[in-house]
Amino acid sequence: MRLDELTQLIEQERCPESLPQALQALWYDKKGDWDKAHQIVQNDASDADSAWVHAYLHRKEGDNSNARYWYRHTGRPEFKEDLNQEWQQIAEDVLKRCKPR
Repeated sequence: MRLDELTQLIEQERCPESLPQALQALWYDKKGDWDKAHQIVQNDASDADSAWVHAYLHRKEGDNSNARYWYRHTGRPEFKEDLNQEWQQIAEDVLKRCKPR
């Protein structure tokens, strides 16, 4: 799957369950459902990709100390650019390494 295909999926009414959890969380975030996105990465996922989405969500929320905590779990430096750029970077990175389940 490519980023443009993921972006097209956001137009759908329901999140495709075949997406990895990190991408499901990004889907919900783009739909404006921060709480559902956060629930997925907080309760249902424990991988590095989900930790990165978790960090992004807390940065978006403005909770930078919590975001830094989650960035440490990713093994990546704290993202300093625009939130939309980070969303895209996460999506592209996850899409490169995984296949929908």
